[in-house]
Amino acid sequence: MEFQMFMNDVVQAAREDMINAGYDQLRTPEEVDAALTEEGTTFVVVNSVCGCAGGIARPSAAYMKNFEVQADRYVTVFAGQDKEATEKARSYFTGFPPSSPSFALLKDGELKMMVERHEIEGHEPIEVVNKLEAGFEEHFKK
Repeated sequence: MEFQMFMNDVVQAAREDMINAGYDQLRTPEEVDAALTEEGTTFVVVNSVCGCAGGIARPSAAYMKNFEVQADRYVTVFAGQDKEATEKARSYFTGFPPSSPSFALLKDGELKMMVERHEIEGHEPIEVVNKLEAGFEEHFKK
């Protein structure tokens, strides 16, 4: 019981990190479809409770809200929590196995770039930010 309460706190804190950074939570497959098929650019964060999500991925995602090149939408799904929404989001990431945490850049519903867990875990946050900045510059610059 205590472990479950602890995990609920960890999950809630991870959700709040993304909400406070200005990301919209997508908790159902319908919300995912609506967001990821919209015209324009969408930055998707596949959130999780692992250490690299908290220490690297979420801080990198928060930084990207302040980058000079902006996406039209910033959204997040939560792996292991909102399972159906995460599965639906991953269906847009063709050619990539499930990975969390991870980032996806979409333009007009089409995947343009994926940053997988192996490109996050064990890397310095600045390395991840640099990769994301390059992706935003290439795919989102108007």
